[in-house]
Amino acid sequence: MIYRDRAEAGERLADALKQWRGHHPLVVAIPRGAVPMGKIIADRLGGELDVVLTRKLPAPGNPEFAVGAVDETGWKYLADYAREAGASPQYIERVAAAELDTIHRRRALYTPHRAPIDAAGRVVVVVDDGLATGATMIAALHAMRARNPQRLVCAVPVASTEAVEKVRGYAYEVVCLQTPDFFYAVGQFYRSFPQVDDETVIALLRPEGKGEAG
Repeated sequence: MIYRDRAEAGERLADALKQWRGHHPLVVAIPRGAVPMGKIIADRLGGELDVVLTRKLPAPGNPEFAVGAVDETGWKYLADYAREAGASPQYIERVAAAELDTIHRRRALYTPHRAPIDAAGRVVVVVDDGLATGATMIAALHAMRARNPQRLVCAVPVASTEAVEKVRGYAYEVVCLQTPDFFYAVGQFYRSFPQVDDETVIALLRPEGKGEAG
């Protein structure tokens, strides 16, 4: 299945998550691409939208390939192939520090006047627009699990089989609409897959709910 855009993927995910309608779930999206999807899902389920900030740790010389990820606390997930990809401990520490700086800047930009929404005792749905390696989702799930949710759900429209297996150990439930045999990049499963800018994220996170999803 090829999605028209993130809006269609968000609608389909909302359908798959309909059991949580009426539970006032907290939908946390991984910026920036997943935030418009998260808005759709939160609205459809009668929940709240927030972001969970993680950054992938790129492989040396290959910025699109993740060898791990870091969350807002500085906790790092490293893939089992990180060393084979040339990521030494020194490299990981240096790149993680740079990515953590980006996370802190984004937190100040996205939610400058409030703390993250309390997840304790709630159904929490962590959303991304797709999983290639699963690294950023693992970091996001780890971050949210530390905040004591009642139930932690990973929800994505598409993922590689390997990524789904890796994230299973970090969530109570994984909702993935498809795991294609030939997976090269998340963008190949969308007809329209533009970058989402910071202004869109900020608008969607406003308490008034202003801004357009899609």
